Amino acid sequence: MSERPEKPISRYPVPDLESLDADIRSRIEAVHEKAGFIPNVFLTLAHRPAEFRAFFEYHDALMLKEGGLSKAEREMIVVATSALNDCHYCVIAHGAILRVYSRDPLVADQVAVNYRKADITPRQTAMLDFAVRIAASPGQVGQADFEALEAHGFDAEDIWDIGAIAAFFGLSNRIANMIDMRPNDEFYAMGREP
Repeated sequence: MSERPEKPISRYPVPDLESLDADIRSRIEAVHEKAGFIPNVFLTLAHRPAEFRAFFEYHDALMLKEGGLSKAEREMIVVATSALNDCHYCVIAHGAILRVYSRDPLVADQVAVNYRKADITPRQTAMLDFAVRIAASPGQVGQADFEALEAHGFDAEDIWDIGAIAAFFGLSNRIANMIDMRPNDEFYAMGREP
């Protein structure tokens, strides 16, 4: 196997942990302790501390809440919409998280390439149809989209969550692409073994 050239994790400066405000450093250290590594998104976004705080507060509000969507389904939305937005970082990182939450080593790759052919439920396909519509053509969302989701048991709050996750990661995808955020090597192997 040939050696890959070492690439920076961002085209913008990445601050040293020691130079960060205590709250940001503490958040990053907690993630490091839990994951065993520091996902590059934490390091790259720390370049702009106020935005780091706002980003992760909204991220947590969407991705860690209780509701009608499982953690795996939330990650499916991220993977499907990030693939649509050509976001290398989010497809790889959230694909890894999806594999872990779903305990399925295949689903993330299937959803990233073509969720319509993935081994997921009709309910999840409807969810991703809506998420992709929000990501690609939000001006075309109408009553029929809501009715299709309601037919699969989603309530109004679930639908908001689907749309908000797609919209939030649209922002995330664009920032990641702009700064050329590189996924950690650790993500590629996560959740591959059943």
